[in-house]
Amino acid sequence: MTGNEALRAALPRLVAAGVPDAPRDARALLAHAAGLAPDRLTLHLADPLPPDALAAFEAAIDRRAAREPVSHITGTRLFWGRTFRVTADTLDPRPETEILVQAALAEPFLKLLDLGTGTGCVLLSCLAGMPMATGTGTDIHAPTLAVAQDNATRLNLGTRARFQLSDWFAAVQGRFDLIVSNPPYIAEAEMPALSPEVQREPRRALTPGGDGLDAYRAIARGAPARLMPGGRLLVEIGPTQGKAVAALFSAQGLTGIRILPDLDGRDRVVSARKPQDDSGCGTV
Repeated sequence: MTGNEALRAALPRLVAAGVPDAPRDARALLAHAAGLAPDRLTLHLADPLPPDALAAFEAAIDRRAAREPVSHITGTRLFWGRTFRVTADTLDPRPETEILVQAALAEPFLKLLDLGTGTGCVLLSCLAGMPMATGTGTDIHAPTLAVAQDNATRLNLGTRARFQLSDWFAAVQGRFDLIVSNPPYIAEAEMPALSPEVQREPRRALTPGGDGLDAYRAIARGAPARLMPGGRLLVEIGPTQGKAVAALFSAQGLTGIRILPDLDGRDRVVSARKPQDDSGCGTV
């Protein structure tokens, strides 16, 4: 069976399972099974598939038809131009989170803290773009931190990144000139409407329960004590949460608050700054 024939056989199964953009996913899974770079797949579609590649492709299609995310099947996801390893212990890096990295790199920084680091994609992308900086990534789940550490090693950033088990700021010491976070922000009432693929991701990385704002409350309370004077705080938000998160930051004495849009014009990042006058705003 050639690659083209395998694709034609697989597509109806994915479409019947309700998989969005089934042709794209089938091609990605075929390239993975055949050990080809995605941009080289077209050149080999007329070639016979080796038996092991065909078996791997059919197994991957079975998993995708069960609505398992492509990234969980291939074990990788592209983010900010780099390939990150992902597992069932991590949130899948998403294109909209690149807005957070873009905002972080808009100004220089030397000491970075990433709260709820997951795969480490935000921390490591920021460090790659700021060669003199070092950073710490925290998470509450040890297997997740192991994935982030592996990504740091594979991307040759292991000497500039460290990872720490911590519930937000609980185990964090010192001060930073930049704090970033893509925390869980989906409200409990919104969870049932998520796609089957998203439902398979770690619940702790998707929702804090309730109104979805608890993570921002914790970050707002702890950030002033961990920011250097003039330091920045950047968080990703859901598209309806901008005003509420901005108010939480303002209540802790942070200033220069801005709500930044994503490429679709939706609110995506809230940016704030600790005043240069370090008079003890906020609480430890």
